[in-house]
Amino acid sequence: MSSKITQKYRSYLVLIAALPFTLSINAETYRIVDTGQVIFYDNQTEITAPVSGESFYGQDAHFPGNQPDYTDNGDGTITDNVTGLMWQQSADLNDDGEINIDDKLSHNEALVGANTYSLAGYDDWRLPTIKESYSLFMFTGEDPSGYDGTDTDDLIPFINTDYFDIDYGDTDAGERIIDAQFVSSTVYVSTTMNGDSTMFGVNFVDGRIKGYPMGPMPGQVEDKQFYVLYVRDNIAYGQNEFVDNDDNTVSDNATGLMWQQGDSEIGLDWESALEYAQIKNSENYLGYNDWRVPDSKELHSIVDYTRAPAVSSSAAIDPIFDCSTIIDEGGEDNYPFYWSSTTHANMQNGAWGAYLCFGEALGWMPDPFPPFNVTLLDVHGAGAQRSDPKSGNADDYPEGHGPQGDVVRIDNYIKLVRDISTATGLDNNQSSDGTPQTISLNQNYPNPFNPSTTITYSLSNKSYISIDIYDARGCKVTNLVQARQAAGIHDVIWSGTNSANSPVSTGVYFAVVKADNHTSVLKMTFLR
Repeated sequence: MSSKITQKYRSYLVLIAALPFTLSINAETYRIVDTGQVIFYDNQTEITAPVSGESFYGQDAHFPGNQPDYTDNGDGTITDNVTGLMWQQSADLNDDGEINIDDKLSHNEALVGANTYSLAGYDDWRLPTIKESYSLFMFTGEDPSGYDGTDTDDLIPFINTDYFDIDYGDTDAGERIIDAQFVSSTVYVSTTMNGDSTMFGVNFVDGRIKGYPMGPMPGQVEDKQFYVLYVRDNIAYGQNEFVDNDDNTVSDNATGLMWQQGDSEIGLDWESALEYAQIKNSENYLGYNDWRVPDSKELHSIVDYTRAPAVSSSAAIDPIFDCSTIIDEGGEDNYPFYWSSTTHANMQNGAWGAYLCFGEALGWMPDPFPPFNVTLLDVHGAGAQRSDPKSGNADDYPEGHGPQGDVVRIDNYIKLVRDISTATGLDNNQSSDGTPQTISLNQNYPNPFNPSTTITYSLSNKSYISIDIYDARGCKVTNLVQARQAAGIHDVIWSGTNSANSPVSTGVYFAVVKADNHTSVLKMTFLR
């Protein structure tokens, strides 16, 4: 073996030695981090915690979920102990000690940059999906929209700044304070505005998900620029495992949540939406009495970004769900906004509630030139998270709200949720007959490998199993197994090729092994 190849091999061994060989995720590969909201609100202000049967009972703060749990690794990275994701800690991408416009990249630059980005000895960073990015959202923040000052000391962003180092828009460069959009790898399958290619981004300053153009903004020649936080590990995060329970409910074994398969079939204001859940519980709806209006992050987990009304002729949700149709503000068929139980607080009050757009995120967009007529457009994309007044009359907002004229409906729809674990008292990690299901997954051999490697695993019960290979960016490379297999020891060989039977490139790959409700992830290294 040449010294050059030996050195290359040793470099990979150093990298692998620094990383865990396997990541075994017990059933819930897509654990939803709680919003952090602990304050109770009515339609305007903070209130004391309502009790069951009272108005405003059942809002976000009543249900503490998986509380945020981070580890500062002391090397410029943060590990999220709930999601299993490791994050770049600071948006100071050029490492000059300041976070400003010089740290921003276009969507394409951020995608390409992930291939060469190295931090803390890791080189398998990727641009996060919108679901990965949203896992960092904290609704302890306050929306500063409308604030015309420049001092940001008293502003509260929608991310835990005890661990993450972000900043506001670069006002010295002519940006607004709220120009702190973070780029994701999730591209809208349709277009926004007047045919703009669009990607979804999070804004940790104003507390929203919106579709943003990947090209130049009006009047500019440079592609729109975004802050960047790269991520690594748990490539299964954000992937649902839906099961139709044949009783008008849908379970997601990846999140541990059970959903109402249909919806409220009528729009309600925020207070009435919370009441809707209480009424359904009093009726023992679908056999359960612990339904709730989902918080914003729970609701976001069932958005399907491969769908959009203009492309799939459906809502942005898996077809396993039923979704009401509406006639939108332009008289066209569309799909509803759905309330969350989360208040989208601003610097003045708690009068706005967060919702998710399963239909187009419409807005009355003014023309850039006189006479500034407004046109109803999909301004932010199906899958956006915005906010509506909790109460009032939508007719009071004839041209919407905000710079893109977001349509205001107030009466939004509801899709209820509950925890699977309270259904039977059983562990989620079970096969359909109630027997605990486990996968014992061994490290592939050889590793690193070329040209092939063997993956060995054992099943405790007869199971339907799938084994998929993903690259370090989270893109599926190929499928190795898709079958029902008996209990016992099994093995499969991967020859280092993709689904087209072409050789893959040198790098880190992941085998995602799923058996019923259990998922394990194996890290492998291919050398050419």
